Formats: sequence, structure tokens, C-alpha cells
Amino acid sequence: MAKHHLDSNYLDPNYEPVVNHSGNLPFREILAARMQRRTVMKGSVGAALASVMGLGLAGCGSDSNGGGTTTGNVSSTQLGFKAVPTSTANEVVVPEGYSAQAFLPWGTPITGSYPAYKPDGTNTGAEQEQQMGMHHDGVHFFPIDLKAGGNSSSEGLLVMNHEYINQDALHDTVAEAATNGGVRPEDQVRKEIAAHGVSVVHIKRDTEGTWDIVFGSPFNRRITGNTEMDIRGPARGYSKLVTKYSPDATETRGTLNNCAMGPTPWGTYLAAEENWHGYFANSDANQPREQLRHGVGSSSRYDWELADSGADQYIRFNVTPGTGTATDDYRNEANTYGYMVEIDPFTPESKPQKRTALGRFGHEGVIFAPVTEGEPVVCYSGDDSRFEYIYKFVSSKPYYAATAGGYLLDEGTLYVARFNDDGTGDWLPLDLNDADFKAKVDAAVGTTVSDIVFTGFENQADVLVNTRLAADIAGATPMDRPEWGAVDPNSGQVYFTLTNNSQRTEAQVNAANPNAENRTGHIIRWSENGDDFTATGFDWDIFVFAGEQGTETVVDDEVIVSLTDDNIFNSPDGLWFDYNGRLWIQTDGSDAAPYQNNMMLAANPETREIKRFFVGPVGCEVTGVTSTPDVKTMFVNIQHPDGNWPDASQSRPRDATVIVTRDDGDVVGA
Repeated sequence: MAKHHLDSNYLDPNYEPVVNHSGNLPFREILAARMQRRTVMKGSVGAALASVMGLGLAGCGSDSNGGGTTTGNVSSTQLGFKAVPTSTANEVVVPEGYSAQAFLPWGTPITGSYPAYKPDGTNTGAEQEQQMGMHHDGVHFFPIDLKAGGNSSSEGLLVMNHEYINQDALHDTVAEAATNGGVRPEDQVRKEIAAHGVSVVHIKRDTEGTWDIVFGSPFNRRITGNTEMDIRGPARGYSKLVTKYSPDATETRGTLNNCAMGPTPWGTYLAAEENWHGYFANSDANQPREQLRHGVGSSSRYDWELADSGADQYIRFNVTPGTGTATDDYRNEANTYGYMVEIDPFTPESKPQKRTALGRFGHEGVIFAPVTEGEPVVCYSGDDSRFEYIYKFVSSKPYYAATAGGYLLDEGTLYVARFNDDGTGDWLPLDLNDADFKAKVDAAVGTTVSDIVFTGFENQADVLVNTRLAADIAGATPMDRPEWGAVDPNSGQVYFTLTNNSQRTEAQVNAANPNAENRTGHIIRWSENGDDFTATGFDWDIFVFAGEQGTETVVDDEVIVSLTDDNIFNSPDGLWFDYNGRLWIQTDGSDAAPYQNNMMLAANPETREIKRFFVGPVGCEVTGVTSTPDVKTMFVNIQHPDGNWPDASQSRPRDATVIVTRDDGDVVGA
């Protein structure tokens, strides 16, 4: 979830162009006029949404230790703190009675020989491979006794993504290819690749309440952009993933631009590959659709393919076809990215697995529905780009706690969402065995879809490698940058942030995205039909519209939410339910007035009360949040801060995790 500043291209290294030109606007006539920062749902729509509001779903109970509540207990989600004001300070602001402490900043040694961080930027690539990566993002706390059925809140594995990098902070002097004879120094490239990926850190709280790394722990681990990985699911062995490195298309190297994540019901971690397209370069005039639909360009973001050593581990970022076959070059390397990557933090020797059945697109993250013994596993994922889609995966095999594992994510049906104008929705299968989808595919052959002349799909693996194109053909609803999702543990409703989309025109509005030039975003939610997460239909409403003071969310002419100084916000991004059912909303938007620095708010999903809980330092994105099972220690990530945060004595900004606790030791937010 890179910093987008009201969705404008401001030389953001994670800026993503609009590449959905499918024209999927099935509901463009449903609204007579745009309603900026508010929506009025009338007639059948209002009736449908009103029924959703009163619909209770069978959800899972709290698994917290000491902070648990009974399902549906409204008091468990009440917000018991005084809202903090907006801030322009270069510091973290939390409510009265709370404390915040920076923890695990970029460069902190966590494994190997534990090389010390050098504030002048002279750490080597090999040293960075043993240190915390850059641009902390999605994060999860795994209790150390999880595999034994425990829920320790004093010791565990903190696992987090590192989305991208700040080259100027990473090096003492950046040697760019354009001014360095057309090459980049190998060690700088190695260091940049190492600063990406995932960190697994074994942490423990002492008797005085201080958290620290468990040095020497075998669990401490770095996964980087060069780590060997397996390809799993339907695309394993598919010809479009064949490379010089893996002629049988079963392996690849690295994971990049890891944004949000998703803890699995069996205790592993899924890292999302979001804006991976920018790491590859193809100078060929005729790019394949697998690259065109994602925006791969003629040059790459960091010029890694121009490393002066000419080693394959760097050349692979040049996906221009050579004169031989796919086994002679890396023309298909980009096709091995764009997936959810499963990492087992409790098995440090295990290889990460790219789960291709969940689709290939700009994954923001993944969120699992509560699991039921003997029933399929269900998870949701958003494609974080303007006019892209929301997806759901339903496993073919049932979940059994005793044997559950990543194999459950290798076979199943991937669906894409269509949001209807009457407050209902449909999950459209992207499966060639489905007669309706197959008919749409056949009808589309020979036509132009998203500026691509469609020639059909070879097989189901081809559908999944070209998930965006398949969703175009299915007729999904283009959304305003769907990012993080979260499932309410009390009601079972599914929430998604729609961060912003300043490029949506009046003619492109739809029921779920009713604001043209949507610069501040909103949060949508739905309930699956029959309280069944495997259902192919759902009922939806808009939980809240972001914006300045006075922004209203309206249903049937009734103002449900009206924002005040205590809760104005823009560009909702990160989203997470704590174990008691409070909803935490993080922002990645404008840091201008009236919003100022990016923030995190807490919401009561029952009443829609929202309060600002946390404000980050200057220039940052507040992203990634998790807690211990007792909800008494919260971990919040700060990405790309400006200035010298968190250490005023140093000149380089350092991404870091912030530990938030209540001074009285009680539940955070209560």
C-alpha cells in the first residue's frame, strides 16, 4: 500500500497506472447525480441496506486471554479512550493514559552474525540480509505456544512485510545506472533486494513489561527478494512460468512489494505481492498480456537488471525475450510474481510457497473467514489499483484442524465480486468448468478487453495467471482501490477499505463506488447469504465515507455517521479487527490540512462510533497493526517517515514498529 497522496502521481516509486480498460461499468446509470462524500440510498436499495444492518451472522468468539467477550456483546467494542487531535508533530501521538515506544527499526540486526546498523548507510548487502528490512507494512503476532494450542501474550513471533525502499536512506551514496555508465554496483542492488521481503522476529516481554528480541533464536529469519521459493497450485509447471532458473516452472526466487498479509487458520503467514510489476523491464514492442494488464514497462523501478556483475539473480528482472526459448532467459520471470506467499514462521528451514490458486494480481493482502471443521476454507483479497476488483477463494477440500495446511489453498474456486445496485452482490466464478464463465470467455474471443485482443485461455492455469483479464470478462465491479479486508469476529460481516480514486468520472460511478473524483475513500462491508461464507451471493452497504468535518454517511435520508474533528480521516487503507471486535482503521493519504499526519482510528462496528486513536510522525503511512491475544500490547507499523524519526540524533529516517500499551496495563482501546 504505497503512499499515494490523494491518488496522484507524485513520483511515488509504487505509483501504479490505470491498466483496467475493460469498461466494466454495469451500473453507471443507477445514480442520477454524484453525491460527494455522502451517499443517499433510496427505495429498494435503502430497504436492502437496512436489512443488512440488522442481520447477525454466526461468527467466531474471541480467542483472547483475559480480554475475551461473548459473541455479539456490544460493550466489548465500545471505545473507552479520549480521541487524540490531528497532529503535525514528528512524533507518535496516542491517547491520555497510553504509551508508545519505537521497536525494531529498519536495520536492527535479527539473525546470523547480528551485524550492527550503521547510521551512515554503509552496511553491506550481506549485512542487510541479516537485519530488519525497510518500509514495514503488514504484521502479525504469533504466540510462541500457538502450535501447542496456547495463546501466550508475553512471547511470540512477530512477522512483518517490507514493502519497498528509500534508496537515499539505504545507501551512503546512490549509484544510479543513468549516471554510472549504464550499470549499478552489485552490492547496492543486493542490499536493495535484501531490504525487501519479510522478517520473522522472536520477541519476548520481561517481567518489567519491556519487549526485546530473543537473540540466537532459530526462529529469527529474513526472507528477501532472492529467497528460493516453490510455486504451488494450478500454475505449478505451467509453460508461462518456465524460466532459465526453473525449466519445469516449479520454483522461483524472491518476493517483492509485500504489502498487507494474512495469518492462516493453521498458523502460517501469507505475504501479499502488490506492485510487483514495477520491478521488471521489457523493451520488446509486443509485450504479452500477462505484462500489459499489470503495467510492466520498458524500464524498471530500481534498475536491478543492470547490476554490474551480470549475474542471473539480477538479470532476471529484464523480462525482454531473447532469441532462444523460455528456458534460455527470464521472459516469464514476472509471471512468477503477483501471488500470496505462504511462510511458516515456526519452521525456519521451510521454503516459502507461492499459492497460485488465489490468483495473480496486485494483492493487498488476504483475510480468512472463520473456519469450521469439515467445511471449506474461505478467504478474501483486494487488488489495490484503481478500477480493480475484490476476490474470494473457496477451497475444494474441507478444513480439519488436525491436518490443516497450505495444501488447502492449492485447489478451489476463485470468485470475483459484482456489487449490484439494489444492495445485493454476486460472486462470479473464474473457472473454465463453470458454464456461464466459459460462455463469457468464448464470447470474448476476438474482441478487445482492456486494450488487449483476447485470444482465449489455454487452461485454468492461464486463467489464474491472467486473473485481472478473467475478472474483466466475468463482469466484475471496478472498485476504488480495494485494499485491506477484515472479518468481524462477532457478526461475521466482511469489511474492505476503498482507499480513493481521483480518476473515476461521473460516467463511471456505480453503487458501491458512488463518488466521482473520490479523493478520500470509503469502507464497504457485506454479509454472505445465509450466514454462509461459501455462498455465491451477499448483501452489502457502505460502512463510512472518509472526508473532512461534516462528511456524512446517509441511508434512507438518515445520517448514520457525521465526521467531526475527533474522527476526520482520508484514504482508509489498513484494516483490522482486534480479538474483541473493535475495528482499527489506518490511513495512507494526504498529510495536508485538515487531516495532517496519517493516523489510526478505532471504530465500534455496532454503533459506527469512530475515534482517532493514534497519529504517526511527519510524512509517514500508518500501516500494519496486530496485538497480543490479550489485546494489552499493540504493534503498529510506521512506513517511510520523513526527517529523523524515530531517533532525533540521526539524520536518516527509519521505518519502525511502535509498541502501544495502556499505562494501567489493561486492554488497548477499551
